[in-house]
Amino acid sequence: MKTVVIGANGTIGSLVVERLERAGHEVISVGRSSGALRVNVEDSASVEALFRAVGTFDALAVAAGEVAFKPFAELREADWAFSFGSKLLGQVRLATAALPHLRDGGSITLISGVTSREPIRGGVAAAAVSRAVEGFAMAVAPELPRGIRINVISPTVLDESMEAYASSFPGHESVPGARVANSYLKAIAGGFTGQTLIP
Repeated sequence: MKTVVIGANGTIGSLVVERLERAGHEVISVGRSSGALRVNVEDSASVEALFRAVGTFDALAVAAGEVAFKPFAELREADWAFSFGSKLLGQVRLATAALPHLRDGGSITLISGVTSREPIRGGVAAAAVSRAVEGFAMAVAPELPRGIRINVISPTVLDESMEAYASSFPGHESVPGARVANSYLKAIAGGFTGQTLIP
């Protein structure tokens, strides 16, 4: 199975690449500034050029997208535009551009985050964007052609990242990164669609 991983050099993305390769996937690693191929998810021309370069493939796995973490009173319109433009519209853009290149029965897996169900201080934009990503996948699933499926992974903080983010997620239980990577494999290989998986 030929799988394109966006954000392949990040903490989650690198674990996804490793897990998929162990499962026998031919992985195309894509990053913003490193990887076999490069893409700027905020730029339609860049996204379209990426998929032209990749050609036909079986699955898209996204582990990319940024949001602004600030108290609500400090969020400005530019912060909201950045957050929705990167993590929501970036993933919508990837899913849209991938469709003509995905084989029949292909798979799209997006990423949201724990803030969609467990808000944190300073995470208002992250929560709104993550909920929007999940809503998009649920709503678009019945409209996708040729048996193509779409799902979302909604991870909490990884064990591997907890030291850096502990102050932002007090009392939250972290999970092993391998568990999150397994959820990507489950979404790609499973028969379900429009679902949000919580590792």
